[in-house]
Parts: sequence; structure tokens; C-alpha cells
Amino acid sequence: MLGDMIGELRGKRTGRRVLAPEGAGLKVEVSFEGSGKILGIDVNEIGTYWSATRPDGTLYGEGHGVIVSHTGDLANWIGAGVGTFKEGGAVGYRGAIYYQTASPKLARLNSVSVVYEFEVDPQGNTHSKEWEWK
Repeated sequence: MLGDMIGELRGKRTGRRVLAPEGAGLKVEVSFEGSGKILGIDVNEIGTYWSATRPDGTLYGEGHGVIVSHTGDLANWIGAGVGTFKEGGAVGYRGAIYYQTASPKLARLNSVSVVYEFEVDPQGNTHSKEWEWK
């Protein structure tokens, strides 16, 4: 069951590079940075993911990143998701991420499966929303 929204971040794609595909199709690596709130705490985020086209035109990707609070608390995340191309070169992903942290302020993230929506518009602006999966 989808629980409460635990985070929302906005940012910018900072880099892209084409990777060698595994079979037919396209594989791209994307880096991004953003800021927002997780568990009500102001954070900055840096992340990188790769995504590859699948035979039906959808995307599959995996990524990792880190969030850092303004007081130095940090949490790493890994995740995976499926995506679709949208009008004008935009892309949208849906998937799950898992956090790991030693920070007492962010410790709740260690026991939470997080489902997300991640959107990248044609200009490279990113917007993500995260919910606890109960």
C-alpha cells in the first residue's frame, strides 16, 4: 500500500553520456543534482543512473546517489525503475529506491521501501516525488 509522501526534490540534469549498448538499442548514463525535503529535512542530492531502451520502446534503468542535509547528515540510495519517453524529449520513470544511513535524523529511511516518480523535462529540469511503500 502506498503510504505518505516522504520526499520531493527538484533539480537539473548535469551530464549525459552514451554507453555501449548490451544488444540492440540505446544505453545512456545521466547525472543530476537537486534539492528539496526528505522526511521534512532540507537536503541536497547528487545521483547517477543508466537507462537502456527495451524492445517495446520503454526504458529500464538503475542508479545510485546520495542526499546530504544542510547539517551534514547523509544517506546513500540505490534504485531501479522503468521509464517512458514523453513529448519533446522529456522522460518519466517510476520505480523503487532503498536508502542506507548512519544518521539518527534519517534513520527511518533504513527500514523503508520507497517508490518514486522521477520526471526530466526537455530542458533537463528534474522533479521527483517519493512515497513510503507500506
